[in-house]
Amino acid sequence: MSITVRMILAEKGRAVVTAKADASISEIAMILHQNRIGAVVIVGKNDSIAGIFTERDLVGAIGKHGAGCLSHPVSEAMTENVYRCDEGVSVNELMQVMTKRHFRHVPVEVDGRLAGIISIGDVVKSRIREVEQEAEHIKSYIAG
Repeated sequence: MSITVRMILAEKGRAVVTAKADASISEIAMILHQNRIGAVVIVGKNDSIAGIFTERDLVGAIGKHGAGCLSHPVSEAMTENVYRCDEGVSVNELMQVMTKRHFRHVPVEVDGRLAGIISIGDVVKSRIREVEQEAEHIKSYIAG
């Protein structure tokens, strides 16, 4: 049986740290630090996904514009074209997309609304657990 995003969210929870597009980059940096996370989903009306702001976006903004950009709204530096998935996506599919596109966080969307977030860490933990279970099944089969 293939593990899906729905299964990961059922185990880890659906809480997502979000912010509005008019928050300053400095405020978002503080949120990243305080929550020990790598991404904040930027939301619009009705919890729709407007963008995502990651540690990479923070470094890029400072590298390009200097420290003065910290007072600018996050909308100026966030990634707007956000790849998102639904709950039915398998872990293997998501792992391939994340690897190919070089990102570590994928918001989950249900009926146009934010329903969770999956990190590369979630994907790796899930895959490790799956491999461990397969190994146990093989041991049981061999033992008899």
